[in-house]
Order: sequence, then structure tokens, then C-alpha cells
Amino acid sequence: MSTGTASGALTRRGFLQWSQSMLAMLGVAPLVGSSAEAFAAPSSAAGAASADYYAKLGVTKMINAAGTYTMYTASVMPPQVQLAVAQAAKHPVHLRDLQVKSGEYLAQKLRCEGAVVTCGASSALTLATAACMTAANNVKPEDIPQNVGSLKNEVIVQKAHRYGYDHAIFLCGAKIVEVETLEDYKRAFNEKTIMTNFFNAAGKGEIGHEQWLEVAHQHNVPCHIDAAADMPPISNLWKYTGMGFDLVCFSGGKGIRGPQNAGLLLGKKRLTDLAHENNNPNEGVGRGMKVAKEQIVGMVAAVDWLLSQSDEGMEKEFTRRADIISHIVKDVPTMKTTIFTPEVANHVPHLILTYDPAVVGVTPKEVQERLRALDPSIELNPSTGSPRANNGMPSCPNALVVGTWMLLPGEPEIVGRQIRAVLKKGKA
Repeated sequence: MSTGTASGALTRRGFLQWSQSMLAMLGVAPLVGSSAEAFAAPSSAAGAASADYYAKLGVTKMINAAGTYTMYTASVMPPQVQLAVAQAAKHPVHLRDLQVKSGEYLAQKLRCEGAVVTCGASSALTLATAACMTAANNVKPEDIPQNVGSLKNEVIVQKAHRYGYDHAIFLCGAKIVEVETLEDYKRAFNEKTIMTNFFNAAGKGEIGHEQWLEVAHQHNVPCHIDAAADMPPISNLWKYTGMGFDLVCFSGGKGIRGPQNAGLLLGKKRLTDLAHENNNPNEGVGRGMKVAKEQIVGMVAAVDWLLSQSDEGMEKEFTRRADIISHIVKDVPTMKTTIFTPEVANHVPHLILTYDPAVVGVTPKEVQERLRALDPSIELNPSTGSPRANNGMPSCPNALVVGTWMLLPGEPEIVGRQIRAVLKKGKA
């Protein structure tokens, strides 16, 4: 009985026919009906009619006019990245082989010695700390964090660079040593120092990149820089390793446009190799930071996609979307529109719609809440109506802030019309 094609290759349909025939010959009931179908790949018709699980779960879909914030599920992957993820889901592979080969590929593409696809930027920071602790103490990953009490475990950080992601460092049992001045920094190094961490935030801290690197390297201590949201510009992906930082972390689900639960750790190969050793599926601190095969491939595909873009092209497109919204709301009384680009993180054009709430009859925060209550919901940038400068954005007490870079085709028009409708309505 032939089960293949003319070339003799076994097809899926042929395999199912053959396997059920063999089961019948052996006196075993073949898989029929729903049981057999459960293990068959879906047809294109079945795929087209697949369930909308957001609707099934009662989760309201959102138009993301905010930005690549984790709480809003970060970016939307480009179509070619989505396709790569779907293709990767079809075939098992050896995870370790995929981790190593993807790291080698990304290191070549991003002009560094080594790379690891991580479970987000926070995971990259944990693995960076674990790698540096492993190197400084010449211990096994299994010794971290339970045996850290007797190990070198100090990480030097500028006081102005302390943040919520310190917990990613603490997971390894590390202790943070704060410094403020350059002299503080020079004195902070001792026999227990394993790493320094630099948060790449504009205008924070007295010590700049060059001095930070110079002093640490005089003590043979590796430097990690948190550049999680610092893309674009695209060149940032090799800028910091080129400056001399030993390790750099990026979020995969922000400007790179990869899966939300993926990130990158780039840097010196001796350290990225140790990060691999502390990562899953090994029994180290990274065991629970699993990156599935789909997300690893998605991260590689996202980097490929990104390197086919240009900063100028992306800026032009984001500004075009802002212009669409500006044109729609231009007749709102007292309306003034400006475009603002943060200096470092989220370095893309943001649309600021400033108006007089007393004249229009509705505050920016009220507009934000009304847009949020729509279906689909529209989420504005968190700086909307904020009296304080935050996340690189200026204070915007009387303004709506629209992040246009995550809007899908047709959504700038929807956002503009809905904002205009709420502002024109005034007090509800």
C-alpha cells in the first residue's frame, strides 16, 4: 500500500491512513472522529474559523495609543514575526541547540561576541547578575542564591539609578551598594564586587557612561547597562557593547517588536556563555524564566525585521499617524498640537494635544477614562493629564498624550475620531 507521494515521502494523510490500517490489523480500535482530528493539523478553513479567545474569555480588545508598556501587553509583532512564531510552533527541537544557535546568529547580526534570548529584559538582568556572580566566585549555577552568603555578591549602582527592577538582581542573592559621586564610586570597589549596573536614563546620576566604564574596568569588574526601552534608534543594539559595556539588556517586546515575553542579553561571550549556564533548562536561578521555542524564533525574526527598517522611515510613519489625528481634532476649541520625542527610552514621536479644559468642558483624565471604557478600548499614554514629568515626557496637566507607534492600520483615524467625539461632547 502506497502512503507517500511520487517521490516516496510520507504525507500526513498517508500516515494517518497507514497508521489506522496498522491498528486495525493489530486488532486495536483506530482513531476516528474527534479523536483523530484532535491530532491533525488544522485546515485553512478551520484556521479561518478559529475561536476569538479574547471574546471567549471576556477580555476587551484595546487600541494601543499609549506605547510599549508591559501592562498593555507591549508591542504588536509585525506579520512576518507572527508567521515565524506560528511556524516554530509546529516542530519540536532541542531547546539547548536552539538557544545556542539563536545566540550565535544574533551576536553576528548585532555586532557583539555573545547573545542570549531571555524571558524579557528583567530576566536578562537576573542572568547577567548570575553570570557575573558565577564568574567572580568560580561556582556552579546551583550555588546561586542559596550559598551566596559566603560568596562575592556586591553590585555597584548609582543612587539615582535605583529602580523597581533591582529585584531582578536580588533574585541572585546579590547586595546593591549605592554611590552618588565619582569618588564614592572609586571607593566602593572591594573583593566582594561582582558587577556594576548602569540604568540608561537621561539626566540621572552624576557619573556618565565613560567614567563608569573606566573605573570598573580598572578593577576588572564587568559593567551591565539596562537599555530595555532604548530602541530606536536601531544602532543602540550595538552602540553600548561598542562603548565597552560587558553586558547589555534589551526588552524584546518594545521597540524591537518581538514577543512580549522575550528579551536580549548581549555582550562578552565568556559572560553570555555563563548566562546560558544559569538559564533554563538548567537547574539555576533562571530555571523558571523559560523562553519557548516560539518566542526564541520570534525574537530572531523580530531582529531580522528591525534590521530591514530605518530610523528615518519609522519616524516618518509615526509622524504621519500623528498628523492624521491632529487634522481630525483641529477644530476643537483652544486645541494646540505638538510632537515630542523623549531623549532616551521610547525615543519616538509622541503627539501632545493641549487644550483648555475649562473651555472644552472635560479634563484630560476624564477623556482618558471615557476612551478606556469604549469597546475596543483606547488607551492613551500614561503622561496624559500628568502634572509631573515622567518617563522622559514633559508635564502635561492639560494635554492628551498619544503614542502612535503601536497603532495598526486604520487605528489613527479611529483614535482621532473618538478623541474628537469626547472633547466635543464635553461634560457627560
